[in-house]
Order: sequence, then C-alpha cells, then structure tokens
Amino acid sequence: MFRHLLVAVIATGLVQAAPVAKSLVRIETTSQEPDYKTPWSPGEVSGGVGAGFIISGNRIMTNAHVVSNARFLTVSKEGDPKPHPAKVVHIAHDCDLAILTVEEPGFFRGTTPLELGGIPAIESTVSVYGYPIGGSKLSVTQGIVSRIDFQPYSHSGMDSHLTIQIDAAINPGNSGGPVLQGGKVVGVAFQGYSGDVAQNVGYMIPTPVIKRFLKDIEDGHYDRYVDLGLSYKDLFNPAARHALGLTDDDSGVLVGSVYGGGSSEGIVKPGDVLLAIDGLPIASDATIPMDNDSVPLAEVVERKFKGDTVTLDILRDRKPMQLKIPLNGPWPFTLHSNAYDEDPRFVVFGGLVFQPVDQNWMTALQPEDLRLRYTFDFYIEDKLYKERPEIVALSGILADPVNAYASDFRNGILDEINGRKILRLSDAAEEFAKPADYYVIKMAGIGRPIVLERKAVEQARQRILSRYGVIREQNL
Repeated sequence: MFRHLLVAVIATGLVQAAPVAKSLVRIETTSQEPDYKTPWSPGEVSGGVGAGFIISGNRIMTNAHVVSNARFLTVSKEGDPKPHPAKVVHIAHDCDLAILTVEEPGFFRGTTPLELGGIPAIESTVSVYGYPIGGSKLSVTQGIVSRIDFQPYSHSGMDSHLTIQIDAAINPGNSGGPVLQGGKVVGVAFQGYSGDVAQNVGYMIPTPVIKRFLKDIEDGHYDRYVDLGLSYKDLFNPAARHALGLTDDDSGVLVGSVYGGGSSEGIVKPGDVLLAIDGLPIASDATIPMDNDSVPLAEVVERKFKGDTVTLDILRDRKPMQLKIPLNGPWPFTLHSNAYDEDPRFVVFGGLVFQPVDQNWMTALQPEDLRLRYTFDFYIEDKLYKERPEIVALSGILADPVNAYASDFRNGILDEINGRKILRLSDAAEEFAKPADYYVIKMAGIGRPIVLERKAVEQARQRILSRYGVIREQNL
C-alpha cells in the first residue's frame, strides 16, 4: 500500500512540474570575487549554480546574487543539458533581481514564458522550483505561506523590502527559481536560514517587488529604489499622544530622525507626526491599508520611482500641514551597502595604498581604528558626507625603506596632501601626480604627517611594484 501511495505522489509531482519545465533554466556562474586587501589583484575565481525562469520578451529572471561578479554565465533548459552562454542585461542589487538573455538563435524556441500573479494568501500553498544543492534535475518543493512582512535583503545587507516567508527550505541552487501558485509566479526564491537558526524557513521576493523592477528597467536603465530617508516610532502611549495633540484614535507615528542626504532632509523635521501618506491613513503601528491588507507605510514609497513625489499629511507643533517630498537617489546610503560587479578603487604611491572606505572594504579589512569606524558608522547620521564625499583611508603599506616609519598611520583617514584637502580618491591621485620635492601627507586626528621625498619614491617605485606583484598603481 505504501509503495502505491509513493508512486501516486511522484506521479502528481511530475504532472505539476511538466509545464514549468518549459519555463525553467539552470544557471551556472563562474565569478571572480574582488580582493580588497590587494586591490590590484584580479581576485579568486569560483563557481555556483542557481535557477531562473523565462518571462515575456525572451528574458530570463533570476536573483542578482546568482550572477553577481560573474565572468562567464551559461544556462541550460530542463531536458536539454547543453549549456548556452548568457549575459546580464539588468541587475538590481538592492532588491536582488536580475534579467539575463541568450543571444543564440533558437534558444527560446519551445519555451513558455511565465506570467506574474498576485500576493498569495496567508496559509495558502505554493510550489518552489529550482536546482537545490547543485543538482542537475528539476526539484519541486511545497510550502505554506506563513508571513508577509518587510525583511532585510541579505544580498545588499542594507535594503529591506516586502518579503514572503514560507515553510519550505530555500537551499543553494533554489535561488532565482520561481515560486508558483495556480500556474502563475507569486515570487522568486532568494534566501533562507541555515539549519542551526531555523528549520524549513525560506523567503521569496513577492510580485510587487518584481513588477517594480520590471517597470524601472523599461527605459533601459535601472535607477534603484528611492526612500523617504527618515525613521519613525510607534505612537501607542496615551500620554505621548496627548502631549502631541493627538486623539485616542490609534493614528499617527512620530518622526525620530531625518537622515542627511535623504529625500526628507530640510522638509520633514524630527518630532513631526505622520498622519497619512498619499491620502492613506497611517495607524499608530506605522501600517496603512493597501491591497486589502495592512502593510508598512514604506510600501507606498517602495512602489515609486526616482523623480516621483509623495504627499505626507503631518502634525507639527499641533498644527496640521501637508508636505510634498521629491524622491531622489539613495546616496549617501549606498556606502553601507554591499557592492558588486565593480573593481576596488585604489592609489599606490611610495608603497602606501589608499582606498575609499565602503562596506566591502570594511568587511574585508576589519579595521580597528576607532576614528575610522566612527566616521563610517555615523557617516549619514552625523552628516559627515558633507565634509567628506568619500572616506579615503591608508588601507595598506607595502613595506620598503621609503615608507618604513609609516606603519602607525595604517587605517587612518587621509586628510591633506601638500595642504590640499582630500575629499575623494581622485584628489589624492591628482596631488601625487603633481611635481614636488616632498609630499606632506596628513591624516585626520594625527599631529605628525607622513613625508615622502619624490626622488626616493621614484627610486623605490619599480622595486616595490616588482616585490609585491603590483600590476597597476591606481584604479579610480
């Protein structure tokens, strides 16, 4: 009896998977991770496997993390093991989505583009398709939708978007695969917990995020998400509500911080009470009614694009006001986001290696310098970006007699070269290119400078490059 039951289950799975097989692709990636400790090096080469699925326009959708830092990509169709070279057309690291294409004639012949559906209901069943743990054959698992909420996207390490939690594990190889319900895509599998954190918990990117990405790239360019650039706090406390002039109607949230460089800077003030966004009332738990559900108020901005505006109804000093917020790009917030598909930037001079500080650099070098860590951590909150559009640090020293006394300055912030304030890495390159007998290099917060004699630097140049295998002296 058990044998017949097992056969029936397998047969049912095959029937469900058969149509999807014409839409699914297996992606093999050869990638090269940049080395921020030796930024002139090409980096380590590695390989990986992920999934993707075909959508309208002869396009393949997958996760950004499946194809990030890729040097060579191939895709193969289910039932056709032949690998076909592919290329990335659009990639969105902030929402972990990418579009690939295959230029080989006839690749899309016989395939079936999948259509996008809506947001699945809580406790409804979905099916996850992919190639977990690097398998070469299609795998199908089912899960129950258990939560719809804002969650951090681990690929960027900074961004949070709408996410759907299911009780099916998302393993390596599932990434980029479609999550289906009723024959339509309701999400893209993209991240999960390791077994020592949570069992059988996976996450998918829901269709509002997918549709926004597809809308953004219609002009041929991806502009990234926009953001209000502020924080807010729940307003449940009756005494706090009374002090702010609010009634006991469970509405409104209190603005905590307005981040420098964000869309709301100079328009919204800390202490303002947000009552509505684009006409939608804001509850005291920071949710709004949308799509027949209660969602975080940020979802209004999530669906907008660079150049759009959002309207806020607020209470300021007990007086009602309406504000228009023009939504702009994410700088300087991207400093704290993981970066991909770009080579480390650097300048080598006299064996001193200077680099701009970002999340990749901080993760790779793990500096202990307290001034540097403070500047990085509070770059936005303390509006330090207004003083330093880039944080340029002395990231390494290629030891040589010409710089033998400079070790105490490692991981310090570059402040001046020959009296010029260094605001960007390109400023340092320009100063080092100018003829001078000596180069006086001042680091922030350190009284004594580094002094390099040009003649000694020129004599040591080739010696240092050869000794440490430095193939180029700068990448700006």
